[in-house]
Amino acid sequence: MAELAIRVARAADLAAATSLLRAAGLPVEDFSEDLIGNFLVASTGPSVVGCIGLEPLSNVGLLRSLAVDPDFRDGGVGRMLVRELEAHASRLGINELWLLTIDADGFFSRLGYRVQERDKAPAAIRRTAEFSLLCPDDAILMKKTI
Repeated sequence: MAELAIRVARAADLAAATSLLRAAGLPVEDFSEDLIGNFLVASTGPSVVGCIGLEPLSNVGLLRSLAVDPDFRDGGVGRMLVRELEAHASRLGINELWLLTIDADGFFSRLGYRVQERDKAPAAIRRTAEFSLLCPDDAILMKKTI
């Protein structure tokens, strides 16, 4: 098997990333070539096996759309993607990452994210399509200071 690499996503990765997101039941309504540059992908050879996105909003960011191919789960790919995204966000001057999840709160808790009340989200996070339109109201809001 080829070695796993994590890199900034390219336009050519859009279809593979969209497929991963759909398979994971994550929103793709606003996912487009315009956003792909804010995503990282995990690849092995020519195959994209994971993706994660960042919506930078000044000094805060929305971590969005972590998806890993089922054949590569439980091997650390998700953790690697989150770590790389956190490092990337930090280089951009972001000091807080926020996310919404339906069922991955346990995973993110193990990585240092903590549940927050929805009304505690910064205005920039509340204005995102993911917060205001795409995720259900019962999605769990989490935050990590990086």
